[in-house]
Amino acid sequence: MSLPTKTARSSTAKIYELFHAQTMLIRIYPENPNPKNIQKIVGILRDGGLLIYPTDTMYAIGCDALNVRAIEKICRIKGVNPQKSNLSIICYDLSDISEHARVSNAVFKLIRDYLPGPYTFILPTSNRLPKIYKNRKEVGIRMPDHPIIHEICRELGSPVMTMSVHYNPDEPEYTTDPELIHEKYEAEVDCVIDGGYGDTEGSTVVDCTTEPFEIIRQGKGLIRL
Repeated sequence: MSLPTKTARSSTAKIYELFHAQTMLIRIYPENPNPKNIQKIVGILRDGGLLIYPTDTMYAIGCDALNVRAIEKICRIKGVNPQKSNLSIICYDLSDISEHARVSNAVFKLIRDYLPGPYTFILPTSNRLPKIYKNRKEVGIRMPDHPIIHEICRELGSPVMTMSVHYNPDEPEYTTDPELIHEKYEAEVDCVIDGGYGDTEGSTVVDCTTEPFEIIRQGKGLIRL
């Protein structure tokens, strides 16, 4: 049996690299997230990869919230200057929030009543977050009521930095349909989770860095301050 030529080996290697460079589309059922798939996704995040995943509002793009290079990639994709914009993270529970943001007694009572849910609370950053969050000294805190991202954060052991995928009212399906989201972002992210159809409405944003607290964007979540 003859051995493959150098050209053949090179072509085979390129095909192998191309196949493995393709963005994965992983189906996960929210009612019962498969632990093996969750572990696979967490491995991608730990390696600095980018992920698109469902939340209780819109689909979002995220990464390990403590990986600065991955955060910078997302900011480039979204056209965001982190020095001029608030960044947001998804936390696993209230204790996790307290580690990554400064939480007063009044804030704790508020978020305890409304989380998990479709809200973003802007809080002062803590020392646990990298410098990239501290340009504005504030961070958006999310804890979506969605089992997939909840399990990802639990397994990862750290928050997930998060930004909603771009919403175009002329093409809403590219925000809600995971297969079309995969088609649109497959050259830019490492994995897209198919968790069913998403929403087109963002979270309600509450600024808790001032007194009294202020709703700065009314979204899906109803809240009484």
